[in-house]
Amino acid sequence: MKLSEVQFGSLLPVDGYGPGFFRVGGGVIEGAALVRPDGAGPWAGLPDGAALLALAGTVDVIFFGMGAEIAPLPRDLREALEAAGIGAEVMATPAACRTYNVCLAEGRRVAAALLPV
Repeated sequence: MKLSEVQFGSLLPVDGYGPGFFRVGGGVIEGAALVRPDGAGPWAGLPDGAALLALAGTVDVIFFGMGAEIAPLPRDLREALEAAGIGAEVMATPAACRTYNVCLAEGRRVAAALLPV
């Protein structure tokens, strides 16, 4: 098997995470983070649906990292995302980071809304 290092170019992968922070594209974000291929920054968490809906037309799916354990999205948020044409995949934060990076490397239109572990 041949292994090769993934090159993200100008895209921003999740480089790492720890208790209460994320490392994205070489920078550190304290607390919850919203990560897109072209930028990343702090996120106010699940009540901040407006930041997620603003991604309509630029991403096809958002991976939700719900912390150490999986928890459901609030129904109204899920319905609003579906109405905007954005898919929502809910998982634990470590899995969301990995899945986002894999899909980003494949050239997919994805984002990650991450709650800290």
